[in-house]
Amino acid sequence: WIGRGGLREVRDVLRSRPRPDVIVGSEISAAARAAASEADLGWVDETGAAEIVVGNIVVSRSGERRRDSIRPKHWTPSVVGVAEAVLCGVTPTVSATAEATGHSMSSTAHALSTLTELGLLEAPASRGRNSGRRVIDADRLLDEYADAATRLRPKAELRCGVLWREPFAALEKIGDRWDRAGVPWAATGAMAASLLAPYMTEVTNGEVYVDATSGPELLTIARLADIEPMGGGRLVVRPFPTATSERLATETEGIRIVPWPRVFADMRQVGVRGEEAAEHLREVVRGR
Repeated sequence: WIGRGGLREVRDVLRSRPRPDVIVGSEISAAARAAASEADLGWVDETGAAEIVVGNIVVSRSGERRRDSIRPKHWTPSVVGVAEAVLCGVTPTVSATAEATGHSMSSTAHALSTLTELGLLEAPASRGRNSGRRVIDADRLLDEYADAATRLRPKAELRCGVLWREPFAALEKIGDRWDRAGVPWAATGAMAASLLAPYMTEVTNGEVYVDATSGPELLTIARLADIEPMGGGRLVVRPFPTATSERLATETEGIRIVPWPRVFADMRQVGVRGEEAAEHLREVVRGR
């Protein structure tokens, strides 16, 4: 049993001795399936999908993916935002986390309590806004945060047409227009991952979060940067998923980037290469 069934868990199994013949997970990811198959490791998950090879016999079937509309139990946008801040190194006290996220003291205290109830943080005996908690398992916190962040990400998006031979330079110019218009923004996805922890050799598409709440607002903000919607466009503009993603954004080489845990969560949804890049990002940040 490997729990969620991500690429990291499968790699851990492949390094173990003795190695099992079959692994079981709740919903084994595309990258994890590819890694297991390449290593001739059988796998089964709770969606009903499986691939088991025994001699010349291959058992393979597809499953039914869980609907993304199901809200993760106990996780709310404020809990996601607080977890994001803690993963970025903010001390998990009510005062420090509230200052970092912009949440009220009461909602921050509730979020920290929720993370403690979920077994992701450990609370000391003392109480009060300045009493700190401790992260029990950073990898587990990151994985559960990423699952919740994906399911709670706003559905609104605007795909825009851009002509860019040099995507990073082009995005910097688009960002400059938003800066002059007073629009908060930050990149995520492959472009952000390439700046934080280079892995992919070529990046052609961009994802950007902006301070908006609806489709019409996204269109207005896009036009402030002289970009227009177009089906199949290379730049996707979305509302910031949490206040933390906006407040803790940093700048690298002229491009504003959301916090690394948000980049990790978003990259895990971009197929096999995306999950591989996400795991590379985890390793790079862990090594700092």
